[in-house]
Amino acid sequence: MDAKRVKEIHPCFGAKQNRGRIHLPVCPGCNLACRFCDRKLNDVENRPGVTTKVIEPEEAAGYVEKALQFCPELSVVGIAGPGDTLASDRALETFRLIGDRFPQLLKCMSTNGLLLAERAEEVIAVGIDTLTVTVNGVDPSIVAKIINGLVYHGRRYEGEEAGRILIRNQLEGIRKVAEAGVVVKVNTVLVNEINRFHIGEIAKAVKAAGASIYNIIPLIPQHDLKDCEAPSCVDLAVARKEAGEYIDVFRHCQHCRADAVGIPGKSNFSQQVYQGMLAIKEPFSHG
Repeated sequence: MDAKRVKEIHPCFGAKQNRGRIHLPVCPGCNLACRFCDRKLNDVENRPGVTTKVIEPEEAAGYVEKALQFCPELSVVGIAGPGDTLASDRALETFRLIGDRFPQLLKCMSTNGLLLAERAEEVIAVGIDTLTVTVNGVDPSIVAKIINGLVYHGRRYEGEEAGRILIRNQLEGIRKVAEAGVVVKVNTVLVNEINRFHIGEIAKAVKAAGASIYNIIPLIPQHDLKDCEAPSCVDLAVARKEAGEYIDVFRHCQHCRADAVGIPGKSNFSQQVYQGMLAIKEPFSHG
């Protein structure tokens, strides 16, 4: 599916009509320790990394059926955490299980991109239509200030070495899936104190790799970056203008939960759909 069609039907890629999405929270574990990330189980916070519970891949189709009853406008079934979608097989298995049952729905996945280069063929084979990759820097020294480290093939890396590994795998992975026809959006968390003057370089690099849409998300000050300031509307507007010199910029992000259901900014049926879910069966972890 081309980028133009995706923008017409995907609410997170620019759709202007009443289009809905369901996020299936099947991925608790992560391989990257972002300094702003605080994954939690609750039903009150409206932000990424939060879900009421984590479900099993085998349960996912039932929740999609239920979501369609509450929100017939659903056009997308997505997996965005609360951990990373490629840190385990849970997301790809979920998409395999629901793909044939809901052919009318776009399959959308989000990832930090650490394992994207080596798992690109699996992503393509399972029929992912749209992929979001979070790229917070293309300079290892900047990335090192945003992450505390990562776990890659059983070994922990920190500092600029971790940054180099992450950047290399993200850009290579974006190239592979984009060349196969997957529409790629890149998210960047704007941290004024760290990557504010790096946005243009990120946009330029990810566009060259094959991304077609760019989304700048203002930092929610929390976890290790709790003392940083939240970017203002002016900060966001200037950053978007800089990025817009290189790539199409998406401007309507809602900081969605990992179990969001409904039309972004208009309706939220996550409680109705996910009430009574089974308890989480594995703990949050960084690897």
